[in-house]
Amino acid sequence: MKAVTEELLRKHFDGNMQVFRHHMYEYQKGLRDLILHTTSSGFRDEMVRMVEKNNVAYLIYSPADTKVNVFFGDERCINVLKTIGENNLSEYTDEEDFMLGIMLGYDRLKQCERFLERNVKNGMVEVLVG
Repeated sequence: MKAVTEELLRKHFDGNMQVFRHHMYEYQKGLRDLILHTTSSGFRDEMVRMVEKNNVAYLIYSPADTKVNVFFGDERCINVLKTIGENNLSEYTDEEDFMLGIMLGYDRLKQCERFLERNVKNGMVEVLVG
């Protein structure tokens, strides 16, 4: 049974790192300016090694003991995140959440919809009809 567990862990590690390497490839090819990779904390050291080896700016938040959010990419984007300074993404204001989504390359119109929905939910904006 132990060998099966080790094999499953290896497959999980390999799959997770494959996605991370693909994110790194997209950044290096200029497809993205900022990447967010959320994973279990056990991958943290390997990811730090990779971004440092590639001389890429990064920021790591640990919203839970078992999970890390690894941001990496253009230093200006990382500095914006440092300026926001929130460790937990759920604590971002609506405006910060909107900016983050745009910086990550999410669909602009969907980010606008998300922003308006969050503001309506929080009572900040009235829904305009027509």
